[in-house]
Amino acid sequence: MRKNGSGSNVADKGRILPADPNLPRFLCQNCRQSLCMSGVDSYAGMQGSSILSTGSVVGSSRMDHSYVVLPKQRNQTPGVPPRPRSGMIQPDTSQSGKAIDESFVVLPPPAASVYKCEPGADGGGTNLPSSEGGPANSPAQPHNSGFDSTITVLNRAFDIATTQTQVEQPLCLECMRVLSDKLDKEVEDVNKDINAYEACLQSLEGEAKTVLTEAEFLKEKLKIEEEERKLEAAIAETEKQCAEVTAELKEMDLKSGRFKELEERYWQEFNNFQFQLISHQEERDAILAKIEVSQAHLELLKRTNVLNDAFPIWYDGDFGTINNFRLGRLPKVQVEWDEINAAWGQACLLLHTMAQYFRPKFPYRIKILPMGSYPRIMDSSNTTYELFGPVNVFWSTRYDKAMTLYLTCLKDFSDFANLKDKENNIPPERCFKLPYKIENDKVEGHSITQSFNKQESWTKALKYTLCNLKWALYWFVGNTNFQPLTATTVSPHPDVSSGTASLYSKRPIDTKLQS
Repeated sequence: MRKNGSGSNVADKGRILPADPNLPRFLCQNCRQSLCMSGVDSYAGMQGSSILSTGSVVGSSRMDHSYVVLPKQRNQTPGVPPRPRSGMIQPDTSQSGKAIDESFVVLPPPAASVYKCEPGADGGGTNLPSSEGGPANSPAQPHNSGFDSTITVLNRAFDIATTQTQVEQPLCLECMRVLSDKLDKEVEDVNKDINAYEACLQSLEGEAKTVLTEAEFLKEKLKIEEEERKLEAAIAETEKQCAEVTAELKEMDLKSGRFKELEERYWQEFNNFQFQLISHQEERDAILAKIEVSQAHLELLKRTNVLNDAFPIWYDGDFGTINNFRLGRLPKVQVEWDEINAAWGQACLLLHTMAQYFRPKFPYRIKILPMGSYPRIMDSSNTTYELFGPVNVFWSTRYDKAMTLYLTCLKDFSDFANLKDKENNIPPERCFKLPYKIENDKVEGHSITQSFNKQESWTKALKYTLCNLKWALYWFVGNTNFQPLTATTVSPHPDVSSGTASLYSKRPIDTKLQS
């Protein structure tokens, strides 16, 4: 910033003038920061003085623009012609007999308007030609002091700067530095271009110029025309190829669009298929799991015989039991006849079921008629005997006959089982035999009849009979796949010999039943 003194224009570069609060706030047109103006009045006075001190303002009736006198000598780069600026008008050198001794810078109307109203430093008016082409010696307008004139000066100064730099003004100092560096760079580039153009011009001027004759010119012209026709033909061929390539490209684009649609459809179908496959696999896994569980259950059922669960044979002290019904009586334990009859009914049903399973191979001579708690036994002559009580201890011939026939049927079944094992090539020591020997009406030497027999001996004979029946049930389970009696077909066990051998090797005889 510059500040004018009372008598001369002296630049005070060491001071920063205070901001004038009466001036309006301007914004930098680049960074939009607020600007504060200072020393506007002194700058306006200094501007008028500077204009008068540099030279006279010359008016010409032939020039329609205002101009400012510049010094005659300017420092220019040697060898570089002066560079015209935008908006400059070159002086007319064709005027007769009068050369221009001074350089003039023609300003656009905004720049000329600044100098129209500015007074000189000594208060005298300066005769400036107006931009409308008025006379040069018109009196200067009086100095408009005050706020309005200050704003006018600032606006015109910003207009001049905008016109000259082609950049909106005002600018802050930082943006001005950036703009100055940019303009310096452009000036440097333009100077380089000028140097290159001058070097090229000099080289062209230094070349030898050969003038062609008319025949040579025509020949060269024909040659160039021929080359031109060839180039046009090549261009036409290239355009044709370009059209073909464009058509192929469009066709390829269409195919690419169809392929994309097919790919999208493929992936949709693939995802649907994968979803269905996963669903089927899950369903298959669930079915396989159910099959595995069912097979395990089937194996368990194969190893389970209904007769084992339907007719559990065990003991209760000195009594043998079947389905928890005691069979026998003791002097101290008088078992009810209903319980004894129920036990005989269960024993008859079990032996009848096993005998019926092997018919007609099993010679079922003595038939058992299971009738609940009132079973009966039929001999070979079809005579029926009751196997239920109560009976007289001293005279029970029919009841004793029925028990004896039951022992005989049990012994026939054991003989049939032994013969069956021999047919299956089981070693003789492993063939089936009863643990307690049966002879007529005796089991291991104890008579099963009740007449003239002790209750202890009769109860023990009944206990041994139940043990033999249980042993026969073990053989039956190990050698058959028992089906209900309503089944029409019966298939033998696939591994009879091994099952029977393992069964007899263990021989799980209850010692308490033997005692």
